[in-house]
Formats: sequence, C-alpha cells, structure tokens
Amino acid sequence: MLKRTGILVALSAALSLAGLAPAVAKDVKVGVVVKIGGIPWFNAMEAGIKAQSQEMGDDGFMVGPTSADPALQVRAVEDLIAQGVNVIGVVPNDATVLEPVLQKARDAGIKVITHESPDQKNADWDFEMVSAQGYGEAHAELLAQKMGGKGKYVVYVGSLTVPLHNLWADFAIAYLKKKYPDMTMVGDRYGVAESADDSRKTALDVLAANPDLGGFLTFGSQGPVGAGRALEEQHLCDKVPLVGSFSPGQGSALLKSGCIDGGYMWNPMEAGKVFVRLADFLAGGGEVTDGMTIEGLGVIHPDFKEGNIIVDALQPITVDTVDKLAAMGL
Repeated sequence: MLKRTGILVALSAALSLAGLAPAVAKDVKVGVVVKIGGIPWFNAMEAGIKAQSQEMGDDGFMVGPTSADPALQVRAVEDLIAQGVNVIGVVPNDATVLEPVLQKARDAGIKVITHESPDQKNADWDFEMVSAQGYGEAHAELLAQKMGGKGKYVVYVGSLTVPLHNLWADFAIAYLKKKYPDMTMVGDRYGVAESADDSRKTALDVLAANPDLGGFLTFGSQGPVGAGRALEEQHLCDKVPLVGSFSPGQGSALLKSGCIDGGYMWNPMEAGKVFVRLADFLAGGGEVTDGMTIEGLGVIHPDFKEGNIIVDALQPITVDTVDKLAAMGL
C-alpha cells in the first residue's frame, strides 16, 4: 500500500510540473458559452470541447446563442449557474454586460474562464492563443503589402462591443498610421464581421460610396467571407485586397480565387480543448503558476494582476496552408 501511494504521489508531482495535474473532482461539468452558434469557427471549437471532455472523462459542452446578442449570453450563463456546473467558459460579445452574471457564477463557487476577452472582470482566468498587438499588427502589415502601402481601407470587427476584436483593430490602425501614412481609414470600424450576410451588404455599400477603395481589413471570421463574396459579385477580387482571419474550410474557395488575400488565425479546436483542460485543472484545485506548461498553450507566463494567460500561436492562412487547415476541421 505504501509503495502504491508513493508511486501515485510521484506521478501527481510529475504531472503538476507539466501543468497537467489531475482533477480532484471527478466528472467535471464544463459549459462554454460562445458568441454565436452554427458558424464554422465555433463548430470547430465545439469539436475540441467534446473531444477533450471525452478524453478526460469530463462533461463538457458548448452553448451557442442564435445571434451575437450579449443578452443571450447572459441568459445562457444564468442557465449554467442553475445547472450547477463546475466551470463556465465564455467567449464574450460584451465584456461589460457579462460582469454581473460572471460574479454571480463565482459567488456560487463556479470557476470562470474567458477567451478573446483580456482583462475580463469577474473571471478567474482569460486565455489567449495570440497577443492582441501581434495579431493586429500582422494583419495590418499584410494589408499594407497587398495595397502597396497607400490608399483607402475599411475595418471590420465582429461587433463594436467585442473586446478583443476592437483591441486588434486599435493596434492595427495605430500601426498603419505610424508606418504607412499614405494609407487612410475610411469612416469608423464596422461591427458586422460575425455575419457573412451583414459583411457582404456593408462591403457593397462601402464600395458604392467609395469607388476608389483600396482594401478591407477584417477581424471576425465571417468578415472575409462576406466581403469576399461582395468583391466577387463586383468583379473586384484582383483590384481590392481583402485581409482577415476566417475558417479555412469556409473561405478556401474565395482565397484560391483571389477574393481573399490571406490572414492569420489560431486553432479554435485547440482553444476548445484548452477550455476543458484548464477547467479540469482549476476544478480539481489546481493553481496556475508562472512557467507551468498547459498543452495547447505551451509554457505560460501569466499576468496574475489582470488574470491573463497570453501566448503567440499565429498560423498563416495562405493558398499553401488552407487545405491542410481545412482538413483539420477548421
């Protein structure tokens, strides 16, 4: 018995050093509320949540609202609290609107993890697979290269209340102002990139109002798809560059035809797995420490003051990489 105990203690210690300490609680129940259900990006995230939950023996599932409405996310979190889940994950549409209900969850003893919402109030941790500055500036530089460093461009975000999309846009716009003064942003950013239809319609309107438009910079997975369709309809794919992150399986044809010029992404399926791994760890009494390893994130150096875990895992989406990424279910 002593020998077996010693082996278990040694194993637990080894796993802890790797950031993979087993949960004390068994069958951890994890509900992850995303921005909107039914789009490829979050379908991939759901696949990751399910696969990792099955592997770890946890009960992990995703809740996808029917529209990108912050009120629907609040309602979903309320429902998860009522269900008595161990951990709630959220990809916020509006960080501020969620603050009261996330505090309610924590008051009920539920751990809270967010994604795409750095510095989220009333969360235990927020994790990011790319830094906001690196992501924004990488897309800005790609657009500048495609536009030859001059001309008018427009900016899409998922909505004007999505924290991370707007932070990416802030960094991108600042970068272009400083490095490419001959590039000019048209109007203000458009909060349409969670809908391919809205992105398409807005692109058609903007193109009609600005026949000399030089490019689109989009943050939000449906932005490139919708704007790309508009460029295709107007026979402008070879004249107006379009840069942004999108689900490779959804946007592959537009990329190969030249209607989308490329972008960068992280793996939403892996993000889904990280939600479950981190949830299992926290629910089991684990404490995040500097220098620990979390599979999918690597070695982490958390910001304990703001509750952020940020790494850089940028993946370029190009004609050469898109099929491989799409084959992964992305």
